[in-house]
Amino acid sequence: MPDEELLTVPEVMARLRLGRSTVYDLIRSRRLPSVTIGRSRRIPASALREFISHQMAEAA
Repeated sequence: MPDEELLTVPEVMARLRLGRSTVYDLIRSRRLPSVTIGRSRRIPASALREFISHQMAEAA
């Protein structure tokens, strides 16, 4: 994971077209993994891809 891209909450909001509270709810419920660096919350791009894949599989 040395070159893993870490996304900010606003970037995830834009990619998923969801609101801030919804993204934080996904993080809080551990459906969307994240890391805290200092006071900043970051979401690995791979975790976002896995979340989307899982959602697509559930919808099928």
